[in-house]
Amino acid sequence: MVKKQIVSWQKSYSVGIRLIDEQHMHLINLTNKLFNSCMSGREGARIGFMETIHEAVNYVGYHFSTEEKVMLRINYPDYIRHKQEHADFVRKVFIKVEDFRCGKIFAPISFVYFLRDWILHHIAVCDKRMGDYLLLLWRKGDLHKITLKVKNDKITNQMKIQ
Repeated sequence: MVKKQIVSWQKSYSVGIRLIDEQHMHLINLTNKLFNSCMSGREGARIGFMETIHEAVNYVGYHFSTEEKVMLRINYPDYIRHKQEHADFVRKVFIKVEDFRCGKIFAPISFVYFLRDWILHHIAVCDKRMGDYLLLLWRKGDLHKITLKVKNDKITNQMKIQ
């Protein structure tokens, strides 16, 4: 089966923070993977969707944690609202996934479109604002006061931002 994409990374999506951009690219790849699992027939869609949605939910949590740590480190003034958007999205996803697990009427392809649209809107609006704020700090000369050190903990495979 030929893999199709419902979304592809564009340079215009960049927020100017390489770590965040790389994570956004991975979220887009997971969205395309979900899309392709939906196109693989009824049983394939069910199995592939559940495997991929589990991976996507875990990765979204990891990504949101990354963004929130960066925002705290740079004293981002819109942190609370941005974090609330993350929480609202996670709640919606858990409700939709639980509906799927319980056998309620659920159209996986509709969920994939919801995911795509939310990610692209969030990147284009909320994450761009964070990138713009970081650029403002850099232009004002305040960025040198902030050091972001990113390292992966080999034992837990968790990223730490200091």
